[in-house]
Amino acid sequence: MAIGIDVPTPPEPDNPEDYDYEKCPFHGQLSVRGQTREGTVVSTDMEKTVIVEREYDVFVPKYDRYMKRRSRIPAHVPGVLDSLEVGDEVKIAETRPLSKTKSHVVVENLSGDR
Repeated sequence: MAIGIDVPTPPEPDNPEDYDYEKCPFHGQLSVRGQTREGTVVSTDMEKTVIVEREYDVFVPKYDRYMKRRSRIPAHVPGVLDSLEVGDEVKIAETRPLSKTKSHVVVENLSGDR
């Protein structure tokens, strides 16, 4: 629980000279604060970034029913968690803005021991 939330700390990076410590919550100085969310990785096309999709239900009073909505959140992938694939369940945490669109960082891979 080194970063303030209950997730296991991954091992140190293999090549510390090339590692981006500035954007790593585990081995660098990036603070996580705000909300933590869980979702599914739907895209890994960008470098060091994944798109995480969350599905949730919204109540529609007119029809007295629930409808499904989804949100797609771009999240930074630290170098120690770079083995993510499409379909993996991940936990992301809110952080300072890392780029124009990224304000979340992946903190845990919930899909097995990859």
